Amino acid sequence: MKIALGTSNPHKLEEINDMIKQFHPDSFEFVLVEGEFDPVENGATFAENSYIKAAEAAKIMGIPALADDTGLCVDALDGRPGLYSARYAPDQKSKIAKLLGELKGVPKEKRSAHFICTMTLVAPDGQKLHTQVGKIEGYIDEKPSGVHGFGYDPLFFIPELNKTMAELTLEEKNTLSHRARALMPMVEWIKENI
Repeated sequence: MKIALGTSNPHKLEEINDMIKQFHPDSFEFVLVEGEFDPVENGATFAENSYIKAAEAAKIMGIPALADDTGLCVDALDGRPGLYSARYAPDQKSKIAKLLGELKGVPKEKRSAHFICTMTLVAPDGQKLHTQVGKIEGYIDEKPSGVHGFGYDPLFFIPELNKTMAELTLEEKNTLSHRARALMPMVEWIKENI
């Protein structure tokens, strides 16, 4: 079975399909939306934005669609960048520089943060079928470290692993990340209900 993935981000498609292959190899495959896909993410929550993207993808493709809205929420910044994580700055290097600049002088113990991923599955008629949330706690390190991943991964330090998200192996990330923590229960729900 194919499920449309409501994103134009090939990194996200690759990451999600890698997780599926690792844990559920015979389940289904996610595919990118064909044609132009640029929904207006004007929701007030991660759940609203994930629904907007999934509904648009399902409508375009005529099959069920899954989308997520993911963000980095930094406590010392009142939850920023939060909903605006992807649009916080124009590119990865600028995002990292801006975040570090805003946290300049903030001590390690006050740099707590979490990644959150809210996934929504939508039928072709726009009906919301299921929503799942995944979260991972950590803090923002003082300098980037690691070469894997993308976005804020090089700054997001996970104390219990003593690594940044960008230092995790693919297998570790596919098990521990906020996206994995939302996707694995979602996959189980899809297998039982679709």
